[in-house]
Amino acid sequence: MTDASPPKHVTIANRDVPEGVSASAEISLEELQLSQRNHGMHLEALRYDVTPLGMHYVLIHFDVPDTDEANWTLSVGGRVRNPLALTMAEIRARPSVTMPVTMECAGNGRARLTPRPISQPWLTEAVGTAEWTGTPLRPILEEAGLQDDAIELVFTGADRGVQKEIEHDYERSLSVADAMRDEVLLVYGINGQPLTPQHGSPLRLLVPGWYGMASVKWLTRITATTEPFEGFQMESYRFRQEADEEGTPVTRIHPRSLMIPPGIPDFLTRRRFVDVGRHRLRGRAWSGWAAIHGVEVSTDGGASWADADLGDPRSPYAWVPWTFDWDADAPVETELCSRATDAAGNTQPLDPPWNLGGFANTSVQRISVEVRRATAE
Repeated sequence: MTDASPPKHVTIANRDVPEGVSASAEISLEELQLSQRNHGMHLEALRYDVTPLGMHYVLIHFDVPDTDEANWTLSVGGRVRNPLALTMAEIRARPSVTMPVTMECAGNGRARLTPRPISQPWLTEAVGTAEWTGTPLRPILEEAGLQDDAIELVFTGADRGVQKEIEHDYERSLSVADAMRDEVLLVYGINGQPLTPQHGSPLRLLVPGWYGMASVKWLTRITATTEPFEGFQMESYRFRQEADEEGTPVTRIHPRSLMIPPGIPDFLTRRRFVDVGRHRLRGRAWSGWAAIHGVEVSTDGGASWADADLGDPRSPYAWVPWTFDWDADAPVETELCSRATDAAGNTQPLDPPWNLGGFANTSVQRISVEVRRATAE
């Protein structure tokens, strides 16, 4: 997939609380309001190769635009020899591809950081795998004819709003090399049906292997530029320890494994209850840097680890299923964990890697479990 590696991060312990983060464990009304507009995937949906549409995570930065496919046009301009204006009918008439792709929000895990960056308070469920249908972007760019001095493509969505007092359209850019990758699609379908409003209808960009912020929704315009794009959503998604740092860009998805919580839950805490006996633990793992090489499972809170069995992914960009047989042979209170390693050698950390935006917290999932005598005994 790439010979690069994700940037390294440090864990912040004792420090002054910078602007934009909270040392309090309490979620503000503003954060609660965000969490009501956006939702994560139910962890039990990890049982599905393809996430049912209503269970796939959703993040909407501003408002869902009022869109009409019949009047929708995608313009391709800037430093091109042949500017294009494509209707949805023309886009749908092009060769189509359906590809299972795992998408994850860059802020997944943010709410578990201390101090906590103030934004959408994700725990670990901001992920999902859908079957996306669309047409490859590369032939469209070739038809438009990029000028030799074009270095980036800026993708503009129809959603507009204010963030940190800056009014802007949601826009992201890719280098020409990244935009021309064969797997990058212009998408108009999801899980065998038309793209839904919350997922970017009628048209969105899909950048497999990258965090979800790169896959611009409600796509209206592609602009070839001769300079790096420095719009708000590019500058916002950077790994920084301090606000005045340049930082490094958030790009590809770091390796993560999630487990389907076993047994039954407590309603409020989601603590699990299982009976003494053998249990098959199941989960999924993924990375945007390289294929998943292995998953390890701990049934004692991370004191010891053993290898899980890996299955086959539905595509090179979809999560990998894994299983692990656990002999819970006596009553105990314990913690279940799993961690993924990809073929580039990147492994999930045990402790949360802190950064100012709360991005890519892939520290291992921890599930509190009480093993109890079988209820029939």
